[in-house]
Amino acid sequence: MTESAEKGNLVSKVEAFLNSYIFHGWKDSIIAFRSTQSLLPLAEELQLVSRCVNSIASKAVVNPAKVDWSFTQTRSKAREPKSISEIAHSPPWNGNQTKQSHPVQIDWWIEDIAELDVNLYVQVFLKIKAKDGIQPRVLGEALQFYTFKWLPGLARDNYFDGLLKENKHETANFSKERHLLERIIAMLPPDKGSNSCNFLLKVLKAAIFFGIALPSRKELIRRVGLQLEEASLKDLLIPYFPEPDHYLYDIETMESIVDEFMMQDQSPPTSPKHEHYAYVKRRTKSAENINIVESRRSNSATHGSKLRVSKLIDGYLAEIAIDPQLELSRFMALAKSVPNFTRPLHDGLYRAIDIYLKKHPGVSKGERKKLCRLLDCKKLSMDACMHAAQNERLPLRTVVQVLFFEQVRAAMNGGGVTISELPTTLKALMAVHEGDSREGTSGGLDDKWEEVQQNFEILNRDLANMKIKLSEVEKEHSVASNTPTKSKKFFSKLWPGKTFSDGKKSCCP
Repeated sequence: MTESAEKGNLVSKVEAFLNSYIFHGWKDSIIAFRSTQSLLPLAEELQLVSRCVNSIASKAVVNPAKVDWSFTQTRSKAREPKSISEIAHSPPWNGNQTKQSHPVQIDWWIEDIAELDVNLYVQVFLKIKAKDGIQPRVLGEALQFYTFKWLPGLARDNYFDGLLKENKHETANFSKERHLLERIIAMLPPDKGSNSCNFLLKVLKAAIFFGIALPSRKELIRRVGLQLEEASLKDLLIPYFPEPDHYLYDIETMESIVDEFMMQDQSPPTSPKHEHYAYVKRRTKSAENINIVESRRSNSATHGSKLRVSKLIDGYLAEIAIDPQLELSRFMALAKSVPNFTRPLHDGLYRAIDIYLKKHPGVSKGERKKLCRLLDCKKLSMDACMHAAQNERLPLRTVVQVLFFEQVRAAMNGGGVTISELPTTLKALMAVHEGDSREGTSGGLDDKWEEVQQNFEILNRDLANMKIKLSEVEKEHSVASNTPTKSKKFFSKLWPGKTFSDGKKSCCP
């Protein structure tokens, strides 16, 4: 069948047919590639597999403006006209995207190759990934589309809840799903942001449920940690699959994700390769320093992202606080996993602590004191202070601290009082509370607090004197105004029958 026997024999004709028709076309190349699976290993020996893969990959990276062949495009975003005029002049949709009917999207090739079995898909995807000019975001979108096509349950929020109710976690064999997920995880683009955090968390939830190997789960946790600020609270609530009756949510996985997020600041800056200097002129010290700073920025979490993550953690703590099996040590460890400066307000943390104390009435007095030391009373809003001041679940000293700091804050903000003008006992109490917030331990604090309690009457007199001064300043600056100050509003709501402007009555019980 070769040319040695006769010119124009079968081999040359087949080769011409493949080059002119099969490898020249987009869908024909995909069909031919799928058909090679029934001819293995002969198809590999004849290099038909590699030629099909090269044909598909080379067409996937072609400039979209030069795509003139038919391909499948059913996703809505490619079919939505951009203006009313486009709606009026656009031709009827026939299911096939062509150059003449609609502008070709950069991800036009995603749906057609998604029809491939995972073993075939891996070959094509990795070949496309190795090509120049392909965007990591497009690769991430291709993987997401493929995942949801072959594992459609992952796109539904209550998918795993249904499997747990049917008890399939213990009875079903998920070997096919495990194989598919492991291949998908191995193909994830390394670039940060190539896949959304929402998608990564869905894959992580599936990996835990289906029992994926630990290295694959760790890789997903690492990737989620790098983008944790993009996550939603709903996505982070991963059920505790190993023992659903023990914990409500997988707190250990959440702790690992937060650790990965915080470790970004510890990542060493990337240094330029030494061989680079053989071809490039020596740069100045300032230029090198700029590059190091930029590298550190790319490897570390921004202040804004830390603020968002802290808010997420406070919301997560409020959700897991209702778990009757949740130990206080785990709750506190997660609460302390982010620096204190990333919480400009402690309202979310206070809410989580209050829920925990409400759902765990057996917490001892000492444990309640230890838990409430996480709170910075100066960072509570007025509404949170009002709630805390009347909260019987809080230790007495936390309630008194809330009252003191609200009165101090109101005096300093509304009455022109500075810290240096505050009574000595109040300044001592502020120093005690700040030391407690920084250290997070009780060493020496109880003794100082007992000393403050012993001088409670002196403190009441100091507060009364401060209120007299505040009243005098208010009269000087607000003669024509009858609007009550913030401090008066706060304490009048707590004790409606008492007066707090003449200095004769104490604000503390």
